[in-house]
Amino acid sequence: MSGVTRRRMLKTLAAGAAGAAGAVGSAGCGGDGRPRDSGGAARGSGAGRAAGGPGNPLAAGTPTDPDLINPTVPWDSVLTEDELRRLAALCDVIIPADDRSPSAASIGAQDFINEWVSAPYEGNQNDLTLIRGGLAWLDREATARFGSEFSELPAAQARAICDDICMESRAAPEFKTAARFFDRVRDLTSTAFWTSAEGMEDLGFVGNRPMASFEGPPREVLDLLGITP
Repeated sequence: MSGVTRRRMLKTLAAGAAGAAGAVGSAGCGGDGRPRDSGGAARGSGAGRAAGGPGNPLAAGTPTDPDLINPTVPWDSVLTEDELRRLAALCDVIIPADDRSPSAASIGAQDFINEWVSAPYEGNQNDLTLIRGGLAWLDREATARFGSEFSELPAAQARAICDDICMESRAAPEFKTAARFFDRVRDLTSTAFWTSAEGMEDLGFVGNRPMASFEGPPREVLDLLGITP
């Protein structure tokens, strides 16, 4: 579509979900590239620990409600440093920096995704399998096409690979699985970016702020909806 950028399309999709944080407990990502809690403080992601037995006794999950005042992640992060490097490069293809806001990787989208796929729930573990396989495919494809791993490719070459997998319905048969991987990472990257402080500023989102009082919606909104106060 002429005049519509990838960022604008993703931004439109994300706007409706801007107030919903990731289901694993991150409300977004801090400016230092590490997940941000609901109070805005960055916390360690454990990024780079290889998959293996959990080092946290709560990693199997807990039936208790989360502590939103002092949030913690009760499972170990499983993606390796190499996987995170490839994932960060992909996040920056999906949402690159522009004159309005930083790139997705610079605010820690890859750490958000690492926390997500490390969660011990069926859907998250399915995503881990898909994303791990997709990251390995990216490196194989980058090496076959350009003789370099994906994270080292110039932006144009990285986009050339992603253009072949950016939409499953249009992907060649041999790229269908990779396209499903790209679609999932795109969704999670958008969630990570537009639930961060930088992403909400990019959207112009002004919610999540305490108010001493609420006088009701503006009259022009009521008129638009046909509601009489």
